[in-house]
Amino acid sequence: MKKLLNTLYVTSPDTYLSLDGENVVILRDEERLMRMPLHNLESIVSFGYTGASPALMAACSERNIALTFMSQNGNFMARVVGEVHGNVILRKTQYRISENETDSLQIAKNIVIGKVYNSRSVLERATRDYPQRVDIEKLKKTSKILLNAIELIKECKSKEELRGLEGAAANRYFGVLDDLILQQKDSFQFSGRNKRPPMDNINSMLSFVYTLLAHNVASALETVGLDPYVGFMHTDRPGRISLALDLMEELRAVYADRFVLSMINKREINPKGFTQKEDGAIIMDDDTRKCVLKAWQSRKQEVITHPFLNEKVEWGMVPFVQAMLLARYIRGDLDEYPPFLWK
Repeated sequence: MKKLLNTLYVTSPDTYLSLDGENVVILRDEERLMRMPLHNLESIVSFGYTGASPALMAACSERNIALTFMSQNGNFMARVVGEVHGNVILRKTQYRISENETDSLQIAKNIVIGKVYNSRSVLERATRDYPQRVDIEKLKKTSKILLNAIELIKECKSKEELRGLEGAAANRYFGVLDDLILQQKDSFQFSGRNKRPPMDNINSMLSFVYTLLAHNVASALETVGLDPYVGFMHTDRPGRISLALDLMEELRAVYADRFVLSMINKREINPKGFTQKEDGAIIMDDDTRKCVLKAWQSRKQEVITHPFLNEKVEWGMVPFVQAMLLARYIRGDLDEYPPFLWK
């Protein structure tokens, strides 16, 4: 269990939520694990299938405490809210911002700054961790280019310009990603990002993990009451989780890319688990996909210090924290949206 920004996260799958007076009680096999006053909470997020008592659901509804149920993998299932809840106002504000070029640009700029900053951090970390195995001069040169890109992003005046700067920075970053592959180089080579379909083993893994991350972020946005389909940088399309695609940008390099590189470099994955289809697409077999999913769930349990909150959180909680921070900015509780800046 973890309380963050007035939200209680119940991550143990074998627990049950009940009501005792004005308190939520977390039970496991009739044993009380935690007791917390409802007046301290804005929302409760429960991972797993054991559920909550009808009495607690009613109490949360009466007090406008959002009670959200997620699968153990982090997929949104349902949310119990009262008749009147700030989510309606929050979403209406979100929609207004998405239609306002100036307001939406400011959020988009912060997200892209986070993305480029974190891409640079991945390269800088590699030069420190593997000074004898990577081309330090090459990575430092790219890192400097990304640093300059951040300054340009801060001053850009339109989304079109922002997308151009973001694309150029991504190309620079992906241009040296192959240098971070330290094992199994014959089978895992990266010459650039390709998708729909992925044409090599690494792009196959990246596409799969990006999909996992996108759905985790979409679930986080649902949890705080934001509409994951209305974004500020990605354009609106039917069925496209544009806001989730926006918010995941700052997490791609430090969360997803490092995860893929780690699996390859630690030989947790091997080339035998990939096959090529007639159209050239590379896909993972079932066993490899299960291996990636298992490792992804383990990675989500790793604890880091969140750079903005300065609190220890699990990696799997980072999308939820960022979604909460975005919601707080939209509600006017923060002066600007603070992107996740990995250190």
